[in-house]
Amino acid sequence: MSPFGLSYAKLRMPPPGEALPGREAPIPTATRHRIYDLGLKAEAPAGCETAYFGMGCFWGAERLFWRTPGVVLTAVGYAGGETPNPTYREVCSGQTGHAEVVKVIYDPARVSWGDLLRIFFESHDPTQGMRQGNDVGTQYRSAIYTTTPAQAAAAHAACDAYDARLGAAGLDPVTTEIRAAPPFYYAEAEHQQYLDVHPDGYCGLAGTGVACPIPTGARA
Repeated sequence: MSPFGLSYAKLRMPPPGEALPGREAPIPTATRHRIYDLGLKAEAPAGCETAYFGMGCFWGAERLFWRTPGVVLTAVGYAGGETPNPTYREVCSGQTGHAEVVKVIYDPARVSWGDLLRIFFESHDPTQGMRQGNDVGTQYRSAIYTTTPAQAAAAHAACDAYDARLGAAGLDPVTTEIRAAPPFYYAEAEHQQYLDVHPDGYCGLAGTGVACPIPTGARA
């Protein structure tokens, strides 16, 4: 057992071929976004870009981004693992390899990718590996899943800069997973905009208190 009373299996990614089988069809979810009053699965408007952020429990992370000016649509779901169309219960088992992530569609004319990276790094603790505070398991890992080469390059540059700043403050290295966006599976309806429905509900977001410098080349 881990120090948190969880089996080691929840702290490691399932080996290739051992993830839960999942299902062919998407699981049911909401049809409209409660904040933006848009279709939850609407395509990115012309000129907008999409990225995916894992910051621990996705409830608070989604609220953080829907409150960010320049973000035009959000949704929560699962990504980074092997199981197709997983359920929340399956993801929480640690046997899918998925992280809880927020899909963020944003307008670069109103909020820069660098600003979103700063919000991401400063709003959670990206040094904790397969956990975030008291939330322990592979689904709570820190992750950035990008959709363009420019996003990826800027994310790596920001990560390196923040890693150096955290090290200077005596904190552990960054463990954030950064890679091209894998398939994204929408979470169940009850998880979409959860903290709008339950404004006093659980939010585990907590940063390190260390400011994140964004290199000049990562601000676009």
